[in-house]
Amino acid sequence: MPNLSIASARHAFEKDELLREKARPFEAGWFFKRASSFKRVCLLTGDATIFMACVFIGYYLSAGLKHYYFPELSQITPEKAISSFPLLFGLPMILLLILSEMQGHYSRFKGFWEEYGEFIRSVAIVVGVTTAYLFLARQHFSRFWFVSTWLVILVSVPAGRVLVKHWMMHSGVWFSPTVVIGSGRNALESALAMESNILMGFKVVALIDVNKHDGDCIEESEPIEDFLSGRKKTFPVYPFTTDFLGNLEVNGAPYLVLAVETEDYDKHRNVLERMAATRFNMSIIPPLRGLPLFGTEISPIFRHEVLHMRIRNNLARTGFRAVKRVFDAVISALLLLVLAPVFLYLGYQIKKDGGPIFYSQQRIGRQGKPFRCYKFRSMVVDADSVLDEILSGNLEFRDQWVREQKLKDDPRITQIGRRLRKYSLDELPQLWNVLKGDMSLVGPRPVLADELARYGNSASYYLQIPPGITGLWQVSGRNNLSYETRVNLDSWYVRNWSLWYDITILFKTIKVVFTRDGAY
Repeated sequence: MPNLSIASARHAFEKDELLREKARPFEAGWFFKRASSFKRVCLLTGDATIFMACVFIGYYLSAGLKHYYFPELSQITPEKAISSFPLLFGLPMILLLILSEMQGHYSRFKGFWEEYGEFIRSVAIVVGVTTAYLFLARQHFSRFWFVSTWLVILVSVPAGRVLVKHWMMHSGVWFSPTVVIGSGRNALESALAMESNILMGFKVVALIDVNKHDGDCIEESEPIEDFLSGRKKTFPVYPFTTDFLGNLEVNGAPYLVLAVETEDYDKHRNVLERMAATRFNMSIIPPLRGLPLFGTEISPIFRHEVLHMRIRNNLARTGFRAVKRVFDAVISALLLLVLAPVFLYLGYQIKKDGGPIFYSQQRIGRQGKPFRCYKFRSMVVDADSVLDEILSGNLEFRDQWVREQKLKDDPRITQIGRRLRKYSLDELPQLWNVLKGDMSLVGPRPVLADELARYGNSASYYLQIPPGITGLWQVSGRNNLSYETRVNLDSWYVRNWSLWYDITILFKTIKVVFTRDGAY
């Protein structure tokens, strides 16, 4: 999960580096040949063990619920529980483990939220198949036990996987040595991306420059900056030797990532094709940027040497926009009802200084339509005219406003307003904007009319959907990120939207709000 401020990101970055340093040396070839199987066994065993523990927890939860709240219902005896276990949980557990293996959860490691989304779908399939069979076969079973167990599984198994992975990190067996073929910008960005999440298990040990040959010295790559941590990282660059594939075999068959520039692929096509024909595990990261990636389908065309990528922009399709709108309307209506007492309390606190409770400003919405964006007032009355005075008399503030459209130590913010902003409570009235359809729960940051020019070619993405209360940039650093990075994150979100990404960002927002990092 992305870190939330420069300070915390740097701390996590250093911690991740220390964990990677515990990985076995690159030269320990015999070890890494067995590491993949070892990791698979550990994760599979962990899932099975936690699953069984969840069955016991679910049994005692259901027994407790029946005893205290439904005493008229018969209790399931241990003997009956044992006899019904194979159909209720034994075969479903095997099916769940098979589905997890097919999705690569024990071999092709992914980020937590991506894997968790796939795990939820797997659980839904297993529960659906099991429930259908039990009812069609007219089997008698404890519904309390069944439901409580699967609810515990939804939380416990993914959490257990994270614990098992961290145990392997500290044991030095989790990270796979990774070699990136290429030394240009695509290779550097690919190396940084491969290491961006420690749960993916990649440790980039070298870049291989296909334009360097035997006798060339080992160099350091140009530094590349991680926008979250603000840290710059370099990687050792090795020449492409004549016995490159043989050296890889000796050094433990590391994971290969082909990330050369387009012109390098054309020049070294024969060598790269020979490399792809080996038994090494390998990924290809083409030098493509700015395209929708989520849901991209890759398929060969029979007898032709072409890569057919079927790309779709989900939010450009009416059906997906309708799903997002229904989700926004339902959740915002529920939140407005639940948070009504909070609105009353905050309104009373704001009103005590004599000004209005709410503040509204015109922002640009979907398809360029302006709307009034509501917030709890966190600044002094007549803040816009006060801003003009501040910017005209302070060059440092003026430069910061031009760059970020925000002031870090804004003198206009009231005492209660500072607390509201720290926890993003000032934005709660935007739930009304969401219910009306002017905004979305998740989306690009709502901008002023003159800000839209700073989006450049990405403005078309911004205008595709309503802006959001929260978004990808808010959970990736908030105000500590540069304006250009915010624009890039907003554009990435629109190109790669999915409902699960919205849910993920909402959960991450809760963490951002309570940690208060990057807020001002």
